Amino acid sequence: MTDSENVNLSDEAQLNQDARHLERFGYQPQLKRVLSLWDLTVYGLLFMVIIAPHSIYGFVNADSRGMAPFVYLVGFTAMFFTALSYCRMSRRFPIAGSVYSYVQHGINPHVGFIAGWLILLDYVFVPGLLYLLVGVWCEELYSGIPIWGWILFFIVINTVINIRGIEFTAKTDFVFFIVEIGIVLAIVIGGLMYVLGDGGGAGRLTIDPFYQPDRINFAFIATACSIAALNYLGFDGISTLAEETHKPERNVGWAILIALAIIGTVFLAQTYVASLIEPNWEKLNPETAFFDVMEKALGHGFRVLLLVVNILAVGIANTLNAQAACSRVLFSMSRDSLLPKFLSRIHPKYQTPYAGVTFIGALSMACALIFTVDGLARLVNFGAITSFIMLNFAVFWFFFVLEKQRGGLAFVRYLLFPAIGAGILIYVWTGFDWLTQAVGFGWLAVGLVVGYVKTNGYKEVPEAFKKAYM
Repeated sequence: MTDSENVNLSDEAQLNQDARHLERFGYQPQLKRVLSLWDLTVYGLLFMVIIAPHSIYGFVNADSRGMAPFVYLVGFTAMFFTALSYCRMSRRFPIAGSVYSYVQHGINPHVGFIAGWLILLDYVFVPGLLYLLVGVWCEELYSGIPIWGWILFFIVINTVINIRGIEFTAKTDFVFFIVEIGIVLAIVIGGLMYVLGDGGGAGRLTIDPFYQPDRINFAFIATACSIAALNYLGFDGISTLAEETHKPERNVGWAILIALAIIGTVFLAQTYVASLIEPNWEKLNPETAFFDVMEKALGHGFRVLLLVVNILAVGIANTLNAQAACSRVLFSMSRDSLLPKFLSRIHPKYQTPYAGVTFIGALSMACALIFTVDGLARLVNFGAITSFIMLNFAVFWFFFVLEKQRGGLAFVRYLLFPAIGAGILIYVWTGFDWLTQAVGFGWLAVGLVVGYVKTNGYKEVPEAFKKAYM
């Protein structure tokens, strides 16, 4: 037997093993397993957007009074505990659906549906939010095409790429990953040369962006947490690709932690250099702060390059992955007959949930035309944070209460860490304004009615769940 035959045999054996793991939960393989740990990590990094601080740096820096890097450090710490909860559940339940599947199996199917319904606020509306942002940026760059024209342009591109297959999506991700990393290196190296070589800005390295003793206290840290936690949303999208990943019980969890660690480091590096280039945060325009700072250090040409890369990064890489993640959640819930069945249709050639992908594209177009940026942001934040709280509780309930894993390290993993994660998120949740909570609870009320109808008064459970446990 040749080496290539051995490799093929090994791949086939792994696919069979992954299929058996899926069948344990009552499902048959439908999606194409092609993704590696590296593919998942890059996907997560682009979902969170490597250059995300560029568009919001001014607001974060103003709210933190010049300590944007500190805010991102706090945000990483805050979301790390929830990321650990995702790791625990992805290892035990390596199936698509993300928080919907994890809460479904960790607590019960009805609570799982509510968690899935709430995360849909994030997954369904975030592509529309991103498309709207890009449309506004593009119209500013070239007003000859209206906002809706730009939005339609990016929706068509991303929908085609997503339908073509997750392999095609992964290749597109890799291209944008290289571009964004190149931009980050140019920012860090060029910025430090301006500060340390030319003596511009602060003229030296300083810890002021991280620590100013007269400003840091518990209230300030709590406020920073509420600001920064939302900037890390997106790592959870990795878990939606479990059924398209080799060894998902291992690779999904590791990809979440690796992506979160890398994105935290990259956020810190970019905002720290920006803070050195212009220490006087009060003189900056919050809407264009990062671009203004980089123009000061690296010139007008680099500013234009940053704007173009941001448009492409958000308009294609970020929205591409957001659309992919949402289509997988719709696929998972619809195959359980909790959403319209057509959303679980799989493309016969590309083995992708093409109906869900197309639906999200059409819905994103409608949302971008109907809602404002602020209105969509309210929906996204409420859904994500509320479902994350439920996920942390599911880890505690499943491992600590039901399985009674309570000794030594298990106490830390299944009680202490989920409690910290949930506590941080509850604080962030209480910081939402009344309108956000009103819209969020309105969405929850609709979900409760839909769940009641779909489950015959919360008496029936999905067929797959019956096969797995009954």
